[in-house]
Amino acid sequence: MRDFKVNKKTLAFSAAVLAMVPGVANAAVDPETAYIFNSFSFILNGALVMWMAAGFAMLEAGLVRKKNTATICLKNIALYSIAGLTFYLVGYNLMYMDVTGFIGSFSPFWGPDDADALAGTFADGGYSASSDWFFQMVFVATAASIVSGAVAERIKLWPFLAFVFLLTAIIYPIQGSWVWGGGWLSEMGFSDYAGSTLVHSVGGWAALTGAIILGARKGKYSADGKVQPIPGANLPLATLGTFILWLGWFGFNGGSVLALGSASAVIEMANVFANTNMAAVGGVLSAMILTQILYKKVDLTMALNGAIAGLVSITAEPADPSIGLSIIIGAVGGALVVFAVPLLDKLKIDDVVGAISAHLVAGIWGTLAVAISDADATFVVQATGIVAIGVFVIITSTILWLLLKYTVGIRADEEDEANGLDKAELGLEAYPEFGPSS
Repeated sequence: MRDFKVNKKTLAFSAAVLAMVPGVANAAVDPETAYIFNSFSFILNGALVMWMAAGFAMLEAGLVRKKNTATICLKNIALYSIAGLTFYLVGYNLMYMDVTGFIGSFSPFWGPDDADALAGTFADGGYSASSDWFFQMVFVATAASIVSGAVAERIKLWPFLAFVFLLTAIIYPIQGSWVWGGGWLSEMGFSDYAGSTLVHSVGGWAALTGAIILGARKGKYSADGKVQPIPGANLPLATLGTFILWLGWFGFNGGSVLALGSASAVIEMANVFANTNMAAVGGVLSAMILTQILYKKVDLTMALNGAIAGLVSITAEPADPSIGLSIIIGAVGGALVVFAVPLLDKLKIDDVVGAISAHLVAGIWGTLAVAISDADATFVVQATGIVAIGVFVIITSTILWLLLKYTVGIRADEEDEANGLDKAELGLEAYPEFGPSS
């Protein structure tokens, strides 16, 4: 369970407000009531985060060609299911149980323990065990979803899902234990409120290594190095996916307050919601303005990734900044996407949906930006955490990708890629009434 961190400014403000109300200054919430509200927060916000799986599916389905649409949808519902299984089998215990600094327990099969609450004993800040497990589990699926879009349209289904299994069972929980499990980075003072690095950069590093090892889609780059745009099939669907992600992010960041049983927690959650929203606003507007300046036209896909980058950027610390600073943090994230996408193309790294730019690059920026608003954080410690987790994920992901490549193979053959993975992997088409796949 992540440490409960209440914004110091909201604590002071709520105390001042309560002190002005007769008979309330010394009032306390009944422990059982706090337990109920805390558990409810995990359940409701966890459901919002789960809904992000639909957002990733729709965003990716809109940005791939129609001949790969059904495959990308299957990958997203499958990876969510795999993440749930692995977090039950080993992930939660590896991340949170008996963490010794660098790793938790390999004991299998997580199980709830609510004996105290059932006996009528409620500790301060308590919550039901399964509500906590569910909230933590949906975060794992988010990290895996980031990989899906980056390597789309040329990766085989089952090798991809094998990578997801190992990412969610081993890689994500181990690095997560270093911070949210109370491990060595937490002891050093590294801060990542809701996962700019622990979730988004981890998914981004895994996606980057996969995209490099897998190689670009056929026809993406010409022999002379020019980029050949491959437009997505359904931009309205991609836009819907982005709005779904935006909505789900309120649960992602808001639920990371980890409590709802006090006035200070409610105030902090409200601040987190407001800051999260406005960081996305900043990301959209900066991406729009920059693409207009650079390309003389506004790019919708850049605006969509600008929103996501703004959300990723504020995720490392959505409670402390003012709304104005949150807009700036998100705007920087949106701007970084506009420059990172063409940079990756120059390096011939084919990221179908821009996931590496929006999640990895913005995640690094957001984690460093914590030091701007949080007086307890330093750039040195934040950078140390970014590098340590990055190196760990790069090494482990590379080993797994190469192992899969040289055993079962990870790349679809040229004919299957040309005809579309829907026919090759699933034997169907997402839009059969519109004629042969493009």
